[in-house]
Amino acid sequence: MFEDMAVETETQVLKEAKYYEVLDQGRVHCYLCPKHCKIWQGLAGFCFIRKNIGGKLYSLGYGRPAAVNIDPIEKKPLFHFLPGTRILSMGTAGCNMGCKFCQNWDISKAKADQVHSRFLSPEAVVEAAVQYRCPSIAFTYNEPTIFAEYVVDTAMVARERGVRTVMVTNGYITAEARREVYRWIDAANVDLKGFTREFYRKITLSTLEPVLETLCDLQEMGIWIEITNLMIPGQNDSEEETWSMCRWIVEHLGEQVPLHFTAFHPDFKMTQVPHTPETTLRRAREIALESGIQFVYEGNVFSEEGSNTYCPRCHRLLIRRSWHQVVDNGLCKGNQCSCGEIIPMGALLSA
Repeated sequence: MFEDMAVETETQVLKEAKYYEVLDQGRVHCYLCPKHCKIWQGLAGFCFIRKNIGGKLYSLGYGRPAAVNIDPIEKKPLFHFLPGTRILSMGTAGCNMGCKFCQNWDISKAKADQVHSRFLSPEAVVEAAVQYRCPSIAFTYNEPTIFAEYVVDTAMVARERGVRTVMVTNGYITAEARREVYRWIDAANVDLKGFTREFYRKITLSTLEPVLETLCDLQEMGIWIEITNLMIPGQNDSEEETWSMCRWIVEHLGEQVPLHFTAFHPDFKMTQVPHTPETTLRRAREIALESGIQFVYEGNVFSEEGSNTYCPRCHRLLIRRSWHQVVDNGLCKGNQCSCGEIIPMGALLSA
């Protein structure tokens, strides 16, 4: 897609990482994410792209996206942030979780030298967004936390150019790094993969609590958040777990945070698990609405009602969608129903 875009000459060899400290015997301690990898010289951490070279930690993903595309923003999914617009999306190799169901495993489980990439400076990324008339940039596909230095530098340039930035993230980041990494970010879709410690430990090789802390912190920082929950048959799709998750969202984040239930398809190490039945998503949406969450959606399936935005007061259809396409937007002044209800939006195109 970007063959005609000027690509900068790679002048730097490596980018020294932040969020680490030097230990004894040449080891380094990376405290960017809750794995807290203690890394020996010549080795990389769990994420594959933060490597100890000569007793210093380097980011192998800085300026090295393995995937760059233009997507509908609804594909992230973000339904209440610049609806109906395009977003420049990019990601690198590696990830700091080990999800057995990963649907981007070809890059998230790859090392930096196992994927095709070319150098794109933060300035070049933002210029591409401007050139292709994308009002926002998404750090996505793999986990953007692991290339945090690249995210921060790109987001700072984007802010200067009036381009918004989005993290599509698992939320697995430490309190020490979280506020600096997200300082220039405008919105995030946080993948709340389940709502039990056992699921996170066995299926994602991580822990639940830091993700919940991230959600609370991002909202406190004024960052627009939406939540995605991939429902995997027999793993995290019980009504009891859905009730627990929805109650937590209402209590800690409020009833206006959009929630997306999405369907699983067999992939990576879970190819024997069946697709999520549409009835499961429908019931999850009912539970969320009964819990008080006002904006609940269904994804990865065609769902007329589960794709649309309705007014929580008068129940009028406001935004009609077909898959990731906005077919009709009936909001007045960008964020109002005709009944006068203000529909929460993280950003409007005219803002």
